Formats: sequence, structure tokens, C-alpha cells
Amino acid sequence: MTRLVLGISAGLAGLLLSGTAFSADLPGKFPGVTIDVKLIGGQQYEKLYERIPEWEKATGAKVNILTKKNGFDIDKELKSDIASGSTNWCVGWNHSSFAPQYTSLYTDLSKLLPKEEIDAFVPSTIKAATIDGKLEMLPRAQFDVSALYYQKSLYENADNKTKFKAKYGYDLAPPDTWKEVTDQAEFFANPPNFYGTQFAGKEEAINGRFYEMVVAEGGEYLDKDGKPVFNSEAGIRALDWFVNLYKAKAVPAGTTNYLWDDLGQGFASGTVAINLDWPGWAGFFNDPKSSKVAGNVGVKVAPKGSAGVRTGWSGFHGFSVTENCANKEAAASLVWWLTNEDSQKLEAAAGPLPTRTAVWDWDLKQAENDPYKKEVLAAFQEEAKHAFAVPQTPEWIEISNAVYPELQAAILGDKTSKQALDEAAAKATQILQDAGKL
Repeated sequence: MTRLVLGISAGLAGLLLSGTAFSADLPGKFPGVTIDVKLIGGQQYEKLYERIPEWEKATGAKVNILTKKNGFDIDKELKSDIASGSTNWCVGWNHSSFAPQYTSLYTDLSKLLPKEEIDAFVPSTIKAATIDGKLEMLPRAQFDVSALYYQKSLYENADNKTKFKAKYGYDLAPPDTWKEVTDQAEFFANPPNFYGTQFAGKEEAINGRFYEMVVAEGGEYLDKDGKPVFNSEAGIRALDWFVNLYKAKAVPAGTTNYLWDDLGQGFASGTVAINLDWPGWAGFFNDPKSSKVAGNVGVKVAPKGSAGVRTGWSGFHGFSVTENCANKEAAASLVWWLTNEDSQKLEAAAGPLPTRTAVWDWDLKQAENDPYKKEVLAAFQEEAKHAFAVPQTPEWIEISNAVYPELQAAILGDKTSKQALDEAAAKATQILQDAGKL
């Protein structure tokens, strides 16, 4: 068992599932069946879908892709489908942070797939994919926790070392605290041509980053009773990190409109010094066909906040089968196919972290003679020890949608951090009260 697997398992604990599968003869034969699917799209997700024609050839079935969008937009579509009762398609995207919203939409996969296939996954991911006793999704090779990517040459430059030491009083080295990230981001920034760092500034993306910074500053997002308490001194320090970098022009002016693909393309363009990002970008960043920083990328564990806690917001992507699917067995076969060992090896080869135990062993073996891959895996193995999920409430995304405009208002200077957080906490509290949670 790798250190990453142990780290995740220690954080989430294991769970063994039982159930009777309709068919253990995977992938099975389904001539004449068409499976309608709704998938997440984006650079790091697309390669896997090239395996769909292989499944079609093996089973005799066809796949009809109805939707391919980013996670935030597909979430809105799934909620609209639930509200309108338009849920007779079969296979859909899912994510551990979003899954508590979809319990009425998706069926129990433990009743559709052999137990030995489910047991092949890292137990903690299966636990996190199980909502109210129902295995809602199978995880793909997209376990997400963020580490720090940086341009090595900036830290090797003698002139940079001299000037940085003179200005800040300590040696220039890849940062281990968020205060060091701030100093270095401001030092490296030369807008509008070059920026010290960047962040995704809308949707759950900014709320998730804010959440993990609150934790790193020693605070809580929700307290033990489920009440929003992020409008604390720790919350203000966390939000001020974003506000101050924006004010200093150490991040791009458009960062409040950025999502994950914008960050990936930004770092790959060579115009950003330091980038907190997901493992799925590791291969892209070091590929000269896609990245101007290829061969110049360092990777290390995420920095610590003032409380000595590292940021570690984590989760994973997966695939689910709808309750109203007319061909659940065929749909479950497709979900299995997209998460089986061959599929996970395909994804893991580009950097994303696998969720099957055997693929971890394979991934480590592949990295033995690849210094960059070894560095990536070592960084994410260490980071996984600090991983933590979002608050496990079905209202998390609804709260995010209410909170992020307030975070943006503070970043843009329209409100103080305290004003923004007090208003955001009031909105989040109202959402939870309306849901009967407070």
C-alpha cells in the first residue's frame, strides 16, 4: 500500500460493500442498446473518452453523449433535470463534493457490479462515494488534492536570490508557507506580462480555496453544529490573502473569472511563477507540445497557513447510473469500463491520481526511471496526508453559490473582508435554516 493510499485511508477510513451484481461477466453484451450520457469536459478529462468506442465494440451497445461541460455547468444541468423530472438518461458525471445533492438521481452501483470489482478501489474512496448507504458512483483516476507547481529557473537565478534576500530577509526557495507565497508572488510579478501566482475566482472553485485557507489559518467553515462560522478572524486572514494579492497586482486582473482550465493554460503559458493546482495537470505542464514551462516545473507539497496547517481541500470525480435508466446493467458496464484498471492507467499516465489500489502500484513502477514523475508522485503522496473533504452537507454547493459573489466583492475592493464574510455567513445560515439543518 502506498503512502498516498494510507494517507487517504487514514483521513476517511475504509468500508467494504456487499451486494449481488446483475452480471459478473464484464463488460457484457448489449446489442442494440444505446446509453445516453452526461460527462464533464476539459483538457484533463478528455483522453479517457477515447476508450468509449472500445466498449461499444466489445458490447455491441452505443453511447450517445448528450452533454459535455465543466463541473459547475453540468451540476446546474443535473439539478434542472431533477427538478423537471428529465432523468431518463443513463450515465452521468459525479464528484464527491457534489454527490450529496444527487441521492435521488443516482442508483446503487453495489447492486449492479461484482463485489470484487468494488473492493479493488481504495476503500476510503468507496466510503466517500457511498451516500446514505448507497454506492452512488465509481471513482475514476481523478483523486484531487492540490500541490504547488513552480518554475524552477526562477529559484535558480542568482540575481533573483540576491534581490529577494535583500528585500525580504530570507533565502529564496520554493515556499513552504502561504506568507512565503505572498512574498514571492509579489516579488516575481511584473504585470501585465508576468504574475506571481493565480487562483480560480468564481463558483465553488474560489469557495473551496477559501475554505482550505480558513482551515490553514486555524478556523472552521462550519462548526460542530453545522453553523457557518467562517466570518471569524481566521476567515478574515484567509480572505485577505486573496484580496492583498489582487490589490498588489500579483495575480492576473481577470482571475475572479477564472476556473480550472484557465489556471492550467495560464501556468503552461509560462506567465505565472507559482500555481496551486490539481494532479491532472502534471503531464500537461511538462509536455513541450502543450507547455512553455516543460522541463522547468518543480512540484512540492502545498504550503502551511499561520496555524501550521497545510491546505488540502480534496475530492474525486466519478461516474454514476441514474435510477430511471432503462438499461442499468449496460450503464453499469460502461461505468466500470471507464474506471477499470486499463482506464485508470490511461489517466494516471498523464498525472491524475488513481483510485484503484493496483494502479497505484503500477504508477509507482512507471515512475522509477522518470525523475519528474517521481517528483510529482512524491509531492502528492505527501499532500494526501493533509487532505480533507468539504463539509458533508447536501447544501455545500448552494452555500458556495451564495458565498462566492461575496468573496469576489472583497477581492475587487467593493467590500471589506469582514463585511463580505458577515454577509456571506448570513446567507449560508439562511440556506441551512431553510433546509431544516439549523
